[in-house]
Amino acid sequence: MEQIRQAKKGDATLIAMLGRTTFNEAFGHLFHSHDELKTYLSATFSIEKIENSLEKENNVYWIAFVDRLPVGYAKLKLRSPSNFIRSTNISQLQKIYVLKDFLSLKIGRHLQDQVFATAVRSGAKDIWLSVWQGNQRAIRFYEKNAFKNVGNHQFTIGTQTFDFMIMSKRLNHG
Repeated sequence: MEQIRQAKKGDATLIAMLGRTTFNEAFGHLFHSHDELKTYLSATFSIEKIENSLEKENNVYWIAFVDRLPVGYAKLKLRSPSNFIRSTNISQLQKIYVLKDFLSLKIGRHLQDQVFATAVRSGAKDIWLSVWQGNQRAIRFYEKNAFKNVGNHQFTIGTQTFDFMIMSKRLNHG
């Protein structure tokens, strides 16, 4: 049985573990240096960093469970402008990750639905995200959900630089 609920500060450990695991599943193979990957995971998904992020009023997290096991999470950042999009009220889908073994259950879609509903309730007109250009599965997922490519940027982790695509979507308010 699947359940999705909004996360609270006490969920930081679950989110940190899901973040580390799902990031490593999706991108770990791209790193030439295991130490650089380990450093990035420790910095990005520390419990303290997630706790601080959960306390920010413009961040909203959800956790997905299957048979009470945490299997994925999403993060929405409200009021998050982008240089690539002209919009007065825009939110950012910052993270949506599901453990590899549960991808076929469409949990990513259910998490995304929560993100969209919350963004609409906040008054956001548009939503944007950044996706690694080599992640064709994610790009196809976002394209099926009406996201369009609006630009590109690079992101450096350690000594490696990765090419990312900015995608955006107009939110339906009706």
